[in-house]
This record gives sequence, structure tokens and C-alpha cells, in this order.
Amino acid sequence: MINITNAATLAGALRMPADVLLKRLLQLRHDQLVANVDSQSDIGDLRQHKIGGFTDLTFDKARRKAQELRGRVVVGENPTEERKLKRQVPTVAELAERYMAHVRSYKRSADIDQRYLNNHILPRFGRMRLDEITQEQVVAWLDAKVKKEGYALGTRNRLHVVLSYMYKLAKRWGMPGSDVNPLLGVPLPNPNNERERFLTPEEARRLKAGAEADDNPMIKHIVALLLLTGCRKRELLDARWEDFDLTARQWKVPMAKSGKRRFVPLSLEAIAVIEQLPRWEGCPWLVPNPETKLPYTSIYYAWHRSTKRAGLKGLRIHDLRHSAASNMVNAGQSLYVVGQVLGHAQPRTTQRYAHLSQDTLLAAVDAAAGFMGTTWTETAPAS
Repeated sequence: MINITNAATLAGALRMPADVLLKRLLQLRHDQLVANVDSQSDIGDLRQHKIGGFTDLTFDKARRKAQELRGRVVVGENPTEERKLKRQVPTVAELAERYMAHVRSYKRSADIDQRYLNNHILPRFGRMRLDEITQEQVVAWLDAKVKKEGYALGTRNRLHVVLSYMYKLAKRWGMPGSDVNPLLGVPLPNPNNERERFLTPEEARRLKAGAEADDNPMIKHIVALLLLTGCRKRELLDARWEDFDLTARQWKVPMAKSGKRRFVPLSLEAIAVIEQLPRWEGCPWLVPNPETKLPYTSIYYAWHRSTKRAGLKGLRIHDLRHSAASNMVNAGQSLYVVGQVLGHAQPRTTQRYAHLSQDTLLAAVDAAAGFMGTTWTETAPAS
């Protein structure tokens, strides 16, 4: 290590500009700049404090930094101890490892949390220490997920919940730097997941054409099966061939959102799509990424391109599930039947589609009124 004070003294003796001498020394040694900060340890040793690495600082900047450190020592601070304590604060990536080990012990959706960490949280905050993240940073990042990257509010809120819970656990575990949760007091926006968006037959044809024209060869199959089965996106992306009985026209979803397995009936059209799917030897997945032979982590970009090509701005993948439900209701199926097909655990979830069946209900009451062949508005003849 090269001491900044000694370098200045040597430069004066050699009648050489300090910057020139320092540059030559660093080029020879690829070393670090340190400063004596006159901070005495318990055993009386002089402490040294790293200022920067090779090519990081000019001589003047290094000297100013050394003077700043000495000034802090004069007023009773200990920069070396502060740095030591700082290094004890874990990074978000280190916390994430312990968090995942914890949630995997009880949480069915732990794999979803892992994807949110890998794809969103860790790329942005993974290297930062827990006490370095500010509320302003997190809120701006979350808002950008919706406004700039096009994610749904539900996704933004899930990121909010995961990161906030990580800090709560860190504090419970007594991890340094977790005293302040940057999401404390930040409200969750209402995602309004009950908004109604259903594809018309004409829009469905445009979406089909848009998906078929995409570079991703699997998106056309994924879109078709989402619309024909009404399943959830993750259910389809994680589906295995072994879960399908095409003879019985049935798909077993091993673990649905309700926490139980469910069986999805398959229409003849859905069977036809499945029979056209490409298969790879040794690959158990129904609609894998052809390059990795593993389930897609995300199909956002292929979906975005397909909907843009079809002129369907704002259409979400989950809207295909709503559209499947509305198609069944408008085809005369009861809400009970629709709820069973979609795997709704609560009848009130299916109730959002009740208004769609108005024509069907009107036809039903008209049929019931005429069943007995009696016209109640006509006066019966006197006996």
C-alpha cells in the first residue's frame, strides 16, 4: 500500500509533481492509496484507512480525502471502526439467501418469490447493503415497473410485499442494518384486478394472427391454450406432459392456487392444439423454452409484441382467463360450471361474470314462462 502522506514527502524531495510520482508508483505496483488517520487502537497501533484503488483518485482528491478523515478523528469519530461495522451489514443478496431458505419451509409459492428476486429485486438492489436503500429509491423503482416497463400493478405490489417482508424478517433475526424498512408506511396501490376486459371474436382473430407472426415459436400455442382452457399463466408454463390424459380429455393441475389439485376439462379444440405442440426427447414440459428446454420464466416480451401487432393495447395475459369465462357464460353455462372449470375456490370470484349471462338468463325465463302454455295476460273465459 502507498501512503498518501509519504508520497507527498517523497515527491517534494525528488522535486517531482506529486501526481506524476503517484501515477508511476501505482502503475508499478497496482496498489492502493492509504492515509494515516492518527486513530490509535487499544494497543497503540497507528491505524491506516484505504482511500482508493489504482487509478481511482488523483493526488489532490486523495489528499483532500485524507484531510477529511483526519478531521473526523479530531472530533472523536473513528472512520476505521465505522467501516468495519459497515461491512457487517449484509447485502440484499445475502438476505435473499436466508429469506428463501425460510419461506421454502412453509410457502407453496416460494418459487414465485425466487423469480421475483432473480428477475427484479436482485438485479437492482442485490449488491446494496440493507442500510443503503432509501424509500425514495424503492418507490421510484416500483413505479417505473408499471409506467416504464409495462408490468401490472399486481406485479408491482408483489415486489413491494416481498421486499418489505424481507426487511421485517431481517429485523426479527437481528441482522445489522435492518432497523429501517424502506417500505414502511408506503401504501399498496389498488390493482383493481376485477376490471373487465374480454376479447371479442374479432379481437381473438387479431391476437391469433399477432402471435403466429412472432419470433417466439411457442407464444401462439401458449395464447391458444390460455384462451381455450381458462387456466392461469403459471399453471400452463409449468405444465408437464404426464399431467395430460388426452383420451379422457383432462388435465391434472397438481397444485392450484387454492392449494389443492384440480382437473381442467379439455375441449376438442384444445386437444388439437396440444397434439400440434413440438416435443423434445427427455423434456417433460408441455410448452418449454425451445432453447433451454425449461419452463419460461417470463413471456412478457413475446406477449407485448403479439398484442402490439394485433392492436390490442392494454390487453393483459390474465384477460385471456376472463375471456374464457365470459365465453362459457355467454354460451349458456351456469356460473357454477364456470367456477368449476376455472378452479375458483369461492363462488363470489365467479360472480363477477354474472352480468355477462343476461341474454342467457332472459332466454331461460322466457322458456320457463312458456313451458306451461299459459298466457297470463289474457282473460280466461267465464265458465
